[in-house]
Amino acid sequence: MRCSSSLSAFLLVAFAISATAADPTSEPFGKTADGQAVELYTIKNEAGFTAKVMTRGATLVQLLVPDRQGKFEDVILGFDSVSGYESEDNQYFGSTTGRVCNRIAKGKFSLEGKEYTLAVNNEPNHLHGGANRSLDKVIWTAKPFTNERGQGVSFTYTSPDGEEGYPGNLNLTVTYLVPKDKNNLSIRYLANTDKATPINLTNHAYFNLSGQGSPSIANHMLSINADQYTPVDASLIPTGKLENVEGTNLDFRKLIKIGNRIDELNDSPALGYDHNFVLRAPEEGRAMRAAATLYDKDSGRRLRIMTTEPGIQFYTGNFLKDQKGKGGKTYAHRSALCLETQHFPDSINQPSFPNTVLKPGDKFESQTVLNFTVNEG
Repeated sequence: MRCSSSLSAFLLVAFAISATAADPTSEPFGKTADGQAVELYTIKNEAGFTAKVMTRGATLVQLLVPDRQGKFEDVILGFDSVSGYESEDNQYFGSTTGRVCNRIAKGKFSLEGKEYTLAVNNEPNHLHGGANRSLDKVIWTAKPFTNERGQGVSFTYTSPDGEEGYPGNLNLTVTYLVPKDKNNLSIRYLANTDKATPINLTNHAYFNLSGQGSPSIANHMLSINADQYTPVDASLIPTGKLENVEGTNLDFRKLIKIGNRIDELNDSPALGYDHNFVLRAPEEGRAMRAAATLYDKDSGRRLRIMTTEPGIQFYTGNFLKDQKGKGGKTYAHRSALCLETQHFPDSINQPSFPNTVLKPGDKFESQTVLNFTVNEG
């Protein structure tokens, strides 16, 4: 998966480091069950827009965003310490997800003449990189920085050959950046390997623009920049076909209230929305494409997502189970949603899908930008 030269140049400029201001702050966030210390880093801009990210799973823990009155709320789900993220109540909240996010059919794939077997942790399939040492569960090394654009933290981790069944030593960097003059969070991924391996990375933040712990996202309005989606079988593995959204309850080409049609999917295998959309190509001359817009009329908060990825998984928190999160808030069924920029599910077993194989000598690069604004109306 080789990145274009124009994208490489764009990313290098965007993240060029120069010590022009104080670095982000950090604080202890607890210890893992096996005694490893976890640090929480705070990055913010001059207006008070703030992101907090931790070393376990290179995880986005908090995102403080103003409403139309200037009141800041945390708009993503999570926990107050690392112990919550190690509990059964955690459903990949805010984590860096991989080596391969989403599903791989039956936990198997063949690459360069060899068959690989992965953990089946979402019966009958492999999900989000595995059971014990997926990227959301390991401790990353953090390097905070400040550059001419704003504050950020780069997290690095080397996934050894054979970890969770994947081939190759995979060197990974995930960089979060908050620009000083915009309420944006940019997430950039880099990787290289010494053996061919599949890779598909995303951030698994759960959003509620009314504030984490608010009871529902049914009244949020959503548009997705996609004319097609990838239909799936009963176990949520793509059939390999692309189908049009027109005339279906997956048509989000214009802003529409999420709750309008979600109950039509209650008896489907997804139990609601849990679908991968095929994003339209970027505008000519641009490295990134528009992916989705999420709007909450009550608060006025609007989230626009741009990405270099070809797909986005829209998931409506169908398995949230009233667990207690930050500040004792309850996370009810469908009280938050995910918009996961990514390659398509099971791409390693789907020759017609965009390639997810990274080879030695090539470089994986990907970027997603979350842009927050306020509608005054």
